[in-house]
Amino acid sequence: MQLRRALVGLSMSKVKIYEIATLNAESFSSKTIPHLIKYLDTGSLNEGVIDYLQLFDTQKDNVPSRAQRKVTHNTILYSSVRPRLHHYGILNDPIPNLVVSTGFITIDANIQKVNPYFLYYKLTVPDITEHLARIADTAVTSYPSISPSDIGDLEINLPDIDTQDKIANAIKAIDDKIANNNAIFEQLEAMAKTIYNYWFLQFEFPDAEGKPYKSSGGEMVWNDELQREIPKGWKVGTFSTLIESTKSGDWGKENKQGNYTLPVTCIRGADIGFILGKNSSTPPNRFILKKNSNKLLQPYDIVIEISGGSPTQSTGRCAGTSPYVFKRFDKEIVCSNFCKAITLKKPEFYYYFLQTWSLFFENNVMFNWEGKTSGIKNLMFDAMAANTKIILPSQNIINDFFKLSSKLEAQQQNLLNQNQKLTSLRNFLLPLLMNGQVTVGK
Repeated sequence: MQLRRALVGLSMSKVKIYEIATLNAESFSSKTIPHLIKYLDTGSLNEGVIDYLQLFDTQKDNVPSRAQRKVTHNTILYSSVRPRLHHYGILNDPIPNLVVSTGFITIDANIQKVNPYFLYYKLTVPDITEHLARIADTAVTSYPSISPSDIGDLEINLPDIDTQDKIANAIKAIDDKIANNNAIFEQLEAMAKTIYNYWFLQFEFPDAEGKPYKSSGGEMVWNDELQREIPKGWKVGTFSTLIESTKSGDWGKENKQGNYTLPVTCIRGADIGFILGKNSSTPPNRFILKKNSNKLLQPYDIVIEISGGSPTQSTGRCAGTSPYVFKRFDKEIVCSNFCKAITLKKPEFYYYFLQTWSLFFENNVMFNWEGKTSGIKNLMFDAMAANTKIILPSQNIINDFFKLSSKLEAQQQNLLNQNQKLTSLRNFLLPLLMNGQVTVGK
C-alpha cells in the first residue's frame, strides 16, 4: 500500500445515507425467528469487535424482547443508544442464525453505489461520530439516543467506486492485522489457562523426569481442610497467605492544579478489560498529589475491582501489571478508588494468583462475598482473601509456572502493543483518506 498527499482534492459527489443504503431493512416476528439463535446486544459490540454472543432456544428460553433485527453479510450495526460509547461494527463474516437487538440501527449498503466498508469507515470518522453524539445528547428520551433518520439524513462526500475500494482496502488491511493479532492473543491465553488447569487442577505438572506427576504415580496425600488429595509437599492457605500489602486507589484531578502535579494513568474497573486485551477503552490520564506516590503501582502488582459489578456479573475482576504491561503505558499507573491493588510476598506467585483468583471469579464465587452500600455492590475483599482456601504448590513448581507464563505473556503483550500502534495509525489515516488529503496509490 502506497499513500501520498493529494495535490488536488478527490472528485466527490454529495449524497445522503438513505440514498445509498437501506436502514432497518427487516425484522423477525415470533413466527419467523429461528429455533436456535445467537443474539448480539448493543453492549457486546465495541468499535467493530464482538465481545460475546448469547445463545437462546426461542422455544424454551426467556429471549430478550429486543432480539428481533435481521442482518446479512456486511450489514453495518450502529447503536441508537449512547452513541458516544462507539457500539458499532460491520458483519464481515456471516454468523448463522444471528439476531441483533432493536437497539441497533442496521445499515445495508447498496453495493452498486457504495463499498460497504467505505460506508462503515465513513460513519466512524470523528466528525460524524461526534455529530451523532451531539444529537443524542439533546434527544428528549430516557437515554442519549439517535434515530434511523439521524443517520439516513447524513450528507456525505462520496468518491467514485474505485477510490472507495482503495480506501476501504487500505483501512481494512490494518483492521485485519489487528484481528489476526487478537486471534493469536486468544490462542496464547487459552494455552496459559490449559497449562494452569493441567498443573494445578489435575496435578499433572512435570515431575523430576518431566512426566505428568499424578498419572505417573506421583504421591498424593489427603488434606482435611480441602477434603481431597493433593500432591505431597503441597500445602493449603488463603489468598491472604500470598499478599504482602494492599494499596487504595486514587482519582486525583483531571487537570494539574495546586499540589495535584504528579501525572498518572488511572486504571478503573472499566479499564481492566484494556489490560487484559479484551477491549480498546483508553484509561484516563489524571494528576494526583505527590505525597500519594506510595499508591503508584509497581511491576507484578495486581488490580482488583472492589465496587461495581451488575446483577449478572460480580465484583472482583482482576488484572496484573507485569513489566510487559507497563510497556504499554507512558506514565506512572494508579488504580481508581473503586479498585484495590495488592503486592505479593513473592513475585513468583504472580501468575498463579491471577489464574486462581480468576477461576473463583469465573465460577461466581465472588457473589458470596458482596455487600451493598448506597445501592453499589462492594466486594468484601479482606474477608474473602482471608477465608477462601487455596492450594499452595511447592516453590519449585511455582517458579517453573512463573517462567513459562512469563514467556507466554511477553508474546501476548507484544501483540497488544502492536495493536495500540496499529489503531493509532488507523485513526490517524482514516479522516485523511476520507476527506481526500491523502490518496492510496496502486
